[in-house]
Amino acid sequence: MTISSTARRAAFRAKVNQRQGLLVPGAFNAMSARVIEDAGFEALYLTGAGVTNMSFGLPDLGFIGLADIAEHTARVRDAVALPLIVDADTGFGNALNVRQTVRTLERSGADAIQFEDQVMPKKCGHFAGKEVISASEMLGKIRAAVDAREDPNLLIIARTDAAAVHGIEDAIERGHRFVEAGADILFIEATESLTDIERLPKLIDAPQLINIVIGGKTPTQSREALAGLGYAIVLYANAALQGAVLGMQRALGTLRANGRLDEDASLVAPFSERQRLVNKPLYDALDREYAAKDD
Repeated sequence: MTISSTARRAAFRAKVNQRQGLLVPGAFNAMSARVIEDAGFEALYLTGAGVTNMSFGLPDLGFIGLADIAEHTARVRDAVALPLIVDADTGFGNALNVRQTVRTLERSGADAIQFEDQVMPKKCGHFAGKEVISASEMLGKIRAAVDAREDPNLLIIARTDAAAVHGIEDAIERGHRFVEAGADILFIEATESLTDIERLPKLIDAPQLINIVIGGKTPTQSREALAGLGYAIVLYANAALQGAVLGMQRALGTLRANGRLDEDASLVAPFSERQRLVNKPLYDALDREYAAKDD
């Protein structure tokens, strides 16, 4: 049964509000989204860094725009039925641009949209040299995002990168203000201290997202531990990306070394699995159904 976007968003909002550490991996294209859904996860995150790395071969330094992320959002939405969080970076401009970004991504199929308070062009939250806009400018962006959504259950996620720029106390102060401005979920990026990770859900009464970047600044903890602290979402934005890169390196390294590559389950997915993931049996059936019949 196909669920409506309204019902899907309402159910996702209810899930997030439970604050039970929903484990969410990141997708970088439709196929990675399909693998995430097939693995049994309950939601996914379209990562701007992943789109930048995997579709353009560039670092996460603000190279993509609204058209890029909207196109990927629509493709992922068409491929999976899971709730979809979309990384909209800075909103691609000022508060007016944020308004247009929300309208565009909501129509493209987003169920939650994330904005951050970095100066454009932004950088990966775990890179050095970040800058942030004023809290008051970000408040205007949040209000614009909230006002722009047509579905009140579309979630607005406000991210602050202030911890790395001005310190954790400024990030906490911004967090309080972002929630007061209407953000549904708070995301304090690149928290480095276990003490801070433990205290943030107690200090700010709102659903919070924690981002575990593999090899990044935030210490890795289990989903269960983070759920116990009260985090609503435990994000692994680029687990699929880093796993895919390693898989390609291993398979292609074997091909380069041996001059051949067999259907080895330790190196490549079987041909049949690839076809299953892209729903080829469905299209075979449709092809038979719509084939020309003898008159």
